[in-house]
This record gives sequence, structure tokens and C-alpha cells, in this order.
Amino acid sequence: MPDAEDVRRIALSLPDTTEKVAWSMPTFRVAGKMFATLPEDETSIAVRCPKEERDELALAEPEKFWIAGHEAQFAWVRVRLAALEDEGELRDILADSWRQAAPPRLLEAHPRLGLPPVDACAGQTPRP
Repeated sequence: MPDAEDVRRIALSLPDTTEKVAWSMPTFRVAGKMFATLPEDETSIAVRCPKEERDELALAEPEKFWIAGHEAQFAWVRVRLAALEDEGELRDILADSWRQAAPPRLLEAHPRLGLPPVDACAGQTPRP
């Protein structure tokens, strides 16, 4: 089960990421733009997620994902660390949130960051 230190290590391994305390909790930012937080007792994370997708996630896997009341109007979702399968799932979630906050120059420099090694639709490994 991933924990807060895994969140910190993985988040800080993403390009141009820094950690900053805000609202009395660790936040992770890419090029100054927040993409993840470690709220409360560090048993969950909050990450960027388009509202339509986060609503579907919260309905499909409520043991893993939920929407905090004070974040309902924003495109963020909470993730219970104890419900994650492994560090790979945590890495995928953090990388997806990173991509949503990263500026175009970083997206262009790291086009495959966090993408799965196999194209699920085609069943093939993506070509460079």
C-alpha cells in the first residue's frame, strides 16, 4: 500500500516539480501550478481530474475515489492511498494530474510521461 512518503517521492520525481506547504499541508506543483496535495492525516491525496471523469470515478469506485465537499466546484478528486493497488497506480494518478497542470513546454519535452506502456485500445506498445 502506498503511503505519504511514496506520494512525495513519486511527485518530486516528475519534471519541474516542487513541494510547498499551503493551507498547512504539503502541495506539489509543476512550474508553480498545483497538481497534488496531501490533506489531513496524509492517508489520501487530492489530484486534478476533469469534473466528468471524477464524478464517474467516485460512482464506480467509491472506496478509492471521492469528492470533498469544499472541492466540489473544482476539478479535483480525492484518492484513498490504502485503496490503491500499488505504487504503479499511484504513479499513474500523479502523472495524469501532473499532465493536466504542466505547461506546454514540459508536455512537449515529456510526451510519454505517465502513459501506459501498452495501448489498451489497440493492444500494442505505442511507437515513439
